[in-house]
Amino acid sequence: MDGDGFFTNPSLAEARIAILGLGLMGGSLALALRGRCAALYAIDPDPAARTLAQELQVVERVSAQPAELLPAANVIILAAPVRAILQMVDMLPQWHPGRAIVLDLGSTKTAICAALENLPQRFDPLGGHPMCGKEKNGLANADPDLFCGAAFALCALTRTSLPARGFAAALVQALGARPVWMEAAAHDHRAAATSHLPYLAACALALATPPEAKSLVGPGFRSTTRVAATGPGIMVDVLHTNRAEVLAALERLRSQLAALEADLRQEDESALRLRLSQAAAWQLELIA
Repeated sequence: MDGDGFFTNPSLAEARIAILGLGLMGGSLALALRGRCAALYAIDPDPAARTLAQELQVVERVSAQPAELLPAANVIILAAPVRAILQMVDMLPQWHPGRAIVLDLGSTKTAICAALENLPQRFDPLGGHPMCGKEKNGLANADPDLFCGAAFALCALTRTSLPARGFAAALVQALGARPVWMEAAAHDHRAAATSHLPYLAACALALATPPEAKSLVGPGFRSTTRVAATGPGIMVDVLHTNRAEVLAALERLRSQLAALEADLRQEDESALRLRLSQAAAWQLELIA
């Protein structure tokens, strides 16, 4: 078990990191951290994921049993669907008897950060969410460059120590991402608009497209509906745990669609042109 040295001034080079979950996020994180920390472990219940991790030498050790590897770690990263992370947080005190920094990668933060607050004081937790991904999940699709250039939300808790904050920021920067500090509620409000609503809009557009249109599917349709191919299991967790914010985002979208529909029905070309121009300008502002 560690003395106070690591926790007083934690560094990536001294970190013994255990990643719970070897899907796209956990696998990409493992690939990006390989050779950059003192030790790297992974836990995943899927035997196929564990076998692939061993074949690719993604981590030093991999197991299906958290209690087998977690005690050796001084940093624990929870990389699983949101409700699975909530279950992991409940089990952490049984799996790990000592001190550890705990960071999650869940797509919603309010429920997870509330659960992290209740961990025993030997844990130093904070929430996180990298704003990146692919529509294809699993370790087979993992990419060490997945985080490069991405915003990485970090949510400090009332109990998060300054050394843990510093370590999390350094870890994010080592991945090539950009740390963005915010409250959990602010994250869920913003992510509903920039991540969760686009997923639902892509799903709605895909479902609204008739089969006879398939012959004219081009890059615009493919890019607009790409995220609809994301596994529903992951997204149901996200939508369920951020329900109020997603519903509010859907209402805003519905209002904008109604305005566009009204312009078309009234054959108000001037109003339609203005609305489309405003949309183009605001899109450029948002991505700048």
